[in-house]
Amino acid sequence: MKKALTYLLLVCFALFFLMPIYVLLATGLKPLKEVGLSRMWSLPTEVSFSGFLKAFERLSPNLLNSFILVIPATLFSAIIGSINGYVLSKLKFRGSDLLFALVLFGMFIPYQSILFPMIQFLQNIGLYGSIWGLVLVHVVYGLPITTLIFRNYYSEVPTELIEAAGMDGAGIFKTYFKVLFPISLPGFVVVVIWQFTNVWNEFLFAVTVTNEPTKQPITVALVNLAGSQVVEWNVQMAGALLAALPTLIVYILLGKYFLRGLLAGSVKG
Repeated sequence: MKKALTYLLLVCFALFFLMPIYVLLATGLKPLKEVGLSRMWSLPTEVSFSGFLKAFERLSPNLLNSFILVIPATLFSAIIGSINGYVLSKLKFRGSDLLFALVLFGMFIPYQSILFPMIQFLQNIGLYGSIWGLVLVHVVYGLPITTLIFRNYYSEVPTELIEAAGMDGAGIFKTYFKVLFPISLPGFVVVVIWQFTNVWNEFLFAVTVTNEPTKQPITVALVNLAGSQVVEWNVQMAGALLAALPTLIVYILLGKYFLRGLLAGSVKG
């Protein structure tokens, strides 16, 4: 009986959290004449893919921009965070704990407080208004959390492995690439999912740094998808689903490794 109630509760929670997806899908498949608040919960009487086709036609350039942004930003922040975690967990030096605390402090800096100096810096180096300027921003802003994840992960790796590699003549980077990197897959899975989702869904930096519609990622283009006089809600809903689809695919493919990666190394012995 207790098990049945648990499953019933889980089903109720699942249905509750899937309600927005249902509304998005049902509205996106309706022609414009069937769209309205009174028909929000009803299934389409006539299935139409015109909303999805129109949304994809208008969002496809920005969808490509998002991939150009999120792939290098995720990879660079993951690799640099992995090296930082290795150095701060296994190569203890004077001031390493203070340096780690300063890196973590970056997690608590609000986006809004650094917008103006960030824009001035990007203008000075010639990257303002470009996708690569946005890549640089997300790499730097992602380093605190990626460093934290990898430092915690590597702290559970036996120090004897590092010492043995040093005795065999391996340097700092050779030890990292030959010893730590091959066993870092769970940590990389967590970081990739985390960074991919954050960078893909981020809006403030995207709308601030990229000032031309042709260079904006999909989150900014989705806001601009609304018409000036008539809002085509079926197109809006279809666009929202298209924008959410890549992160959904990432969680479907790698989601089972996410919790495993978070817990990897959390119990010694």
